Parts: sequence; structure tokens; C-alpha cells
Amino acid sequence: MKFSFAHNNYNVLDLDKSIHFYEEALGLHEVKRKYAADGSFILVFMGNDHDSHQVELTWLRDRTEPYNLGDNEIHLAFHVDDAEAAHRYHAAMGCICYENPGMGVYFIADPDGYWIEIIPANRG
Repeated sequence: MKFSFAHNNYNVLDLDKSIHFYEEALGLHEVKRKYAADGSFILVFMGNDHDSHQVELTWLRDRTEPYNLGDNEIHLAFHVDDAEAAHRYHAAMGCICYENPGMGVYFIADPDGYWIEIIPANRG
């Protein structure tokens, strides 16, 4: 039996704003979209051209209040080939929410407050 990663899900309040963030901050693009027959939800899968793993953004029609993210210890992580350029870019976007210079990583926050760890490619 063999398992492989497919996607991670984040529920979002403003689907368009979230799609724009993932496109701008991480270079992802919409891979596919699914609509509930009754209009109660929309799923948008974001990916890139060099990984099979995707981020599923779920919009729920009846949801109006922000999601409770707890201590925000659950997060996505991305390797980046040019960490210094990525850091400058994310700083200019104003989305860096936490830095750990000792580990050589930092985190950005999406529009709903989910954290995404940015790891230099050479850090493994």
C-alpha cells in the first residue's frame, strides 16, 4: 500500500482575495474548481507547475465570521530557491508575521490568518 500527498485545505472567507494572495505571494495558480450543486461551497485548488501537492481553498456560502485558528501551530511550508529575495518581496507585501533568524526561516500570513513557513531550499 502506498500513499502520496494530494492537498491541504484552508477554509477562507473571501475566495477572490485568497486566490490573489496565493498567486502573488507564492506563485500558485488555480488548477481546478468545484462547485456544490446547491451553491453552498466552492473549492479552488491552487498549485504550481513543478509540484503535485496543492492547496485547496474552501469557501462556504453561509460562513461570515472568521475561522478560529487556535494557536496557529498548523501551517504549510514552502522551500524557496532565493530566500533573501523572497524575504524582501514578502516584506514589501507586508505579510511577514513571524521570523526565526536562528532557524533561518520566516512565516507569512494569508488573508484569513493562516501561517505559511518559508524555508531556504538549502535548509532541507
